[in-house]
Amino acid sequence: MNRFLQLHLLTAYPPSNLNRDDLGRPKTAQVGGATRLRVSSQSLKRAWRTSDVFVEALDGHVGIRTKEIGVRIATRLIENGVKEKNAREWARKVAAQFGKLKESKDNGKDEALHIEQLAHFSPEELAGIDALTDTVAARNSEPVSEELGLLRKQHSAADIALFGRMLAASPRFNVEAAAQVAHAITVHKVAVENDFFTAVDDLNTGEEDVGAGHMGETEFGSGLFYLYVCIDRELLLENLGGDETLWKKAIAALVEATATVSPTGKQNSFASHARASYLLCETGNQQPRSLAVAFLEPVAGATLLKTSIDRLNETRKKMDAVYGPCAQNLCEMNAHTGDGSLQAIIACAVE
Repeated sequence: MNRFLQLHLLTAYPPSNLNRDDLGRPKTAQVGGATRLRVSSQSLKRAWRTSDVFVEALDGHVGIRTKEIGVRIATRLIENGVKEKNAREWARKVAAQFGKLKESKDNGKDEALHIEQLAHFSPEELAGIDALTDTVAARNSEPVSEELGLLRKQHSAADIALFGRMLAASPRFNVEAAAQVAHAITVHKVAVENDFFTAVDDLNTGEEDVGAGHMGETEFGSGLFYLYVCIDRELLLENLGGDETLWKKAIAALVEATATVSPTGKQNSFASHARASYLLCETGNQQPRSLAVAFLEPVAGATLLKTSIDRLNETRKKMDAVYGPCAQNLCEMNAHTGDGSLQAIIACAVE
């Protein structure tokens, strides 16, 4: 098996605000002395793992990331006839196995049932929690210590296997991520623009006040983004307990999601759904490397996509010339010229 799978994508987004900073502006980065739009890896990974593409392809093998596991447990206990006071006390006891609780005492609010750190639960762990909850409810007594070992080293959660898990309270159950995802950046320099907008009050007849019912401002940008993803296929197989069928499904789902799923930010305002115009897939045992250096000097001109594809391939060939082959197999999909296909890319990725 070739250990590493590397994906290089070029995706063009129209005016959008896919990933906002704390002020609501599109995220940016300074690259090669020029301002670029940026979409964080966290935003991309969440969009992929919660997408219909990913969830449907991996039905039954996707986990849940939450702080509110205690609320889920308490609600299920109450629905099964346990008194609220007992339900909350027992739920806190179970939830504490996954992380430190936010409050030292139960103040009657849902926050008192939250753990401090987001925890990613596999389907097996969620099933174990539900089974224990039903057992506790049936006998109407608190869980005992022997029943609280609910975390699993081996599980079938493809999203945990790909993107990892860190549990500060139980580090032995941490999972090293098999997929590394770079922040996507535009291949050219950009300027973040402002959109001033107004909204009309439908019940305002205009007889006394002809002004707008609301005024606001939002910021946006557009551009062609380069994205790099590297997957350690051997580690992914190990994380999935050696299940080759699930391994292939996980890789195929991730490849399809990277090419077809857009971040969710401000989609209702901009409808900025896009698909990759170019995708290069490489597999091999060689040390992985990004090709972001191809865009250190911003691309410019009317043939932005074609120039960017050419630059990407020229950089790859020059890297191969000085370092030797950086991959053993490669496959391309070019929607600009109509060459290749997503299915061919997936076939290469799981080969």
